[in-house]
Amino acid sequence: MPKRLRLTRRFPVAMSEDGYRRLKRFAREAGLDEGEALSFLFENFDSVIDEDTFGHRLRLFNSELEARKR
Repeated sequence: MPKRLRLTRRFPVAMSEDGYRRLKRFAREAGLDEGEALSFLFENFDSVIDEDTFGHRLRLFNSELEARKR
């Protein structure tokens, strides 16, 4: 029996404009709303990321983070 999708957690999230546009595009293409799209991504995180590039992309993001906040 499939697990029922219950969106039980709501939390304030700050996202970059680029990140939010990409989330909206992904949600629209998948036929989901933004909350459902985030649930899908995080429930399936290990199978959706590319392990070969994830560490590099995260280090790059972190190195640019302070400059992006200004």
